[in-house]
Amino acid sequence: MRLLVANHNIHALGGAEASLRAVLPLLRDRGFDLGVMTFLAGDPGTKGFIPADVEHLSAVGLSSSELVATVEAWRPDVVYSHGVGIVEHEAVLAKHFSTVYYAHNYGGTCMSGTKCHAFPAVQPCSRPLSPDCMALYLPRRCGGLNPFTALRAYHRERRRQQTFVTHRGVLVASRHMAVELVRNGVPNERVHLAPLFPAGIVPDPSSPSSRPQTGRVLFLGRLTALKGWSHLVDALPRAATQLGRPLMLVAVGEGPDRDKFEAAVRRKAIPTKFMGWTDLHRRNAEMRAADVIVVPSTWPEPFGLIGIEAGCVGTPAVAYAVGGIPDWLVSGVSGELAPGERPNPSELADAIVRALADPEHHQHLRVGAWETACRFTPEAHLARLIPILEAAAQS
Repeated sequence: MRLLVANHNIHALGGAEASLRAVLPLLRDRGFDLGVMTFLAGDPGTKGFIPADVEHLSAVGLSSSELVATVEAWRPDVVYSHGVGIVEHEAVLAKHFSTVYYAHNYGGTCMSGTKCHAFPAVQPCSRPLSPDCMALYLPRRCGGLNPFTALRAYHRERRRQQTFVTHRGVLVASRHMAVELVRNGVPNERVHLAPLFPAGIVPDPSSPSSRPQTGRVLFLGRLTALKGWSHLVDALPRAATQLGRPLMLVAVGEGPDRDKFEAAVRRKAIPTKFMGWTDLHRRNAEMRAADVIVVPSTWPEPFGLIGIEAGCVGTPAVAYAVGGIPDWLVSGVSGELAPGERPNPSELADAIVRALADPEHHQHLRVGAWETACRFTPEAHLARLIPILEAAAQS
């Protein structure tokens, strides 16, 4: 099968690119004739996440008719789109070619892409994209405060929403995203669950053995408001007080809120080791050394792969029950959940305490996190993906 993969960016910047970097060699090894088309200009000569032996097609600057002609010349059986960034091009691909779309985010279901309100408090939103969103966007602080930007965003995402129904299939990583896509007009029979798998780490060969707790609590991600770092900073002193022992926060990541984060941990006198971004080896070592990884996202994460990555080394997670996180985090099994409808640092602190108070329970969670991670494999992903691509090629 000739499979043309379409993606906005050539560089390995986010979850979509990391997933493709892992999946493309696996598809090639299973006999797929691959090409990759990207739509954003990159450094000359770089192939980014694309394997060296896979053809790269650039769609930078192409008109709609030129795009169709370029793709037709390559003769794909299926176009596998991971979001090309230009809604008109997404519509053209879906109209002229047999297209399967992987919904990594809330494009076409939310004007801002955050799928949550920020005022008067952060609250995940389950509303389908509709004209009603225009009335809520500014007062609920769903995004920026410029009404003209909001209007443009609404029309762009409505156009993307209308394109959903022209795809032969829509893949998602979580049950939450499946519900979201159906709510936004995708026929139920065209939505398929194909969870992602860790790309930079594999599960340990055996379940974790008992060890003393280290007192280390790990945060790994971008330092932005939606990632909930301020909730963790509020929750950690409460958890330490309830446990009657100190907890050290290890923060791996960067972002626009770094200065605010550093000021907050100083103000609350939280022992903190701030590392910025690290290489995979150091990141994985920090996951292994932690007692728990906290994923305090207040927006509905479409999946939350970082918790599965931590589970590969037997580190359980604590998180709010938002978005796709409950697909892999089951309270009392692979970690502990705090209610997510209205995220509250006090309830997050309670979940941290539940995870760490009893050494036997903590060890049970470590084993459960590892067992859960073992289910998210490349083989399981391909077993879901390939039949969808084959069906699209025959339609």
